[in-house]
Amino acid sequence: MERNNTSRGGFGGGRDGGSRDGGRGEGSRGGFGGGSREGGSRGGFSGGSRGGFGGGRSGGSRGGFGGGNRGGGASRPFDPKRSFKKDRIDVTLFINKKAKVAEQDAYEPKHAFADFNISEKLLANIAEMHITKPSPIQDQAIPVVMEGKDVIGIASTGTGKTAAFMVPMITNLEKNYKEKVMIMCPTRELAEQVEGQFRRLAKGMKIYSFPIVGGSPIFKQIHELKNGLDMVIGTPGRINDLIERGKIDMSEFKYVVLDEADRMLDMGFIGDMRHILGMMPKDKQALFFSATFSADIKRLCGEFLRDPVSITIKARDTSGSVEQDVVKFSGRNDKFAKLCDILNEKGADKVIIFRETKRDTDHLAEELAKSGYEVRPIHGDLRNHQRKQALADLTTGKAQIVIATDVAARGIDINDISHVINYDLPNNYETYIHRIGRTGRANKTGKAFTFVS
Repeated sequence: MERNNTSRGGFGGGRDGGSRDGGRGEGSRGGFGGGSREGGSRGGFSGGSRGGFGGGRSGGSRGGFGGGNRGGGASRPFDPKRSFKKDRIDVTLFINKKAKVAEQDAYEPKHAFADFNISEKLLANIAEMHITKPSPIQDQAIPVVMEGKDVIGIASTGTGKTAAFMVPMITNLEKNYKEKVMIMCPTRELAEQVEGQFRRLAKGMKIYSFPIVGGSPIFKQIHELKNGLDMVIGTPGRINDLIERGKIDMSEFKYVVLDEADRMLDMGFIGDMRHILGMMPKDKQALFFSATFSADIKRLCGEFLRDPVSITIKARDTSGSVEQDVVKFSGRNDKFAKLCDILNEKGADKVIIFRETKRDTDHLAEELAKSGYEVRPIHGDLRNHQRKQALADLTTGKAQIVIATDVAARGIDINDISHVINYDLPNNYETYIHRIGRTGRANKTGKAFTFVS
């Protein structure tokens, strides 16, 4: 049977590389938590698309966005750069007044994309995305994956790791439509980004994908699974739910990719991950990509990978290109006033503010909106199209500020963020570095402020 469209999920309704986003949109629940239902279109940024990656309740199905760690494990000893609490903070960790553009070592790839024995159509799609030569992780990982070997790829966000596994996976599907690929991501935002990359790379190649994520209507996902998918891109909790409902048969999947495996462990997905991986064929090919190689990741690799090849890409020093300082305050009113002072600074035109909870996120958004700022909240209780629209508004300049929780912010990739503001302290130093790494990118400097009482 001839197949002529690429992805079934994502932003819009076109065939041939577009998506069947469809569904009966139920629209917004109103602003920052109001109650109106506003109809819905069947795709795009506005309206109530039931495809795509998110919306609904944070965490969706089992495993959730912050449910308990189902894998158990003992607590770590205190490490001032990993596990500090609010009463044990060394504020000097938040100060760097000598930011400079990070110097990047020039990397000359050993391969061109044409050397990877991939199809002319895939080469054309890569060229259409203005990717001229492989990044370090692509240059080193793609040929190893194409040989059928398991891979541990240690690379941070922004290194091109998605294409490092997507190019060989698409090539495998081109060669054999009977094979299937499972890609697990920690959040629906990241799953949407990965699915979007798939749509661009696989445009016109008669390969189907759809995001299987918590927070989106499960009946739509079941419908697409029944129609037949070549690649499933989703979050472990929802994938596991559909396995238990008998809608996904993991014995059919030849390949599995764990994208940001460390984040999935941090978010308590270890039980779901082990269950999913344990149901796959013994001769599967497994690719684990992670920003760090913790003891937990090492144990997981030991359980499910066969003689993996490890590829490590030196991480960019995100903190060096970010001017960092603390903002001391006394009382709630003083804290808000000092926040407004920062937002009124010249150049504070694309700002991400981090808060600890969804309720705090909404509350601050309401306060800033009343003060005349264009602000959008991002958290798990918002519907898909609301989250997408908030990011689109920040990208285009329609909004000056996005306020987000850490979990909701994972996967946000917006150029030219001017300021990152830690209105609430991060839980650990790694989270702090992850937050501020959203500014000071692409040979530019950025600013980060952390509020301390």
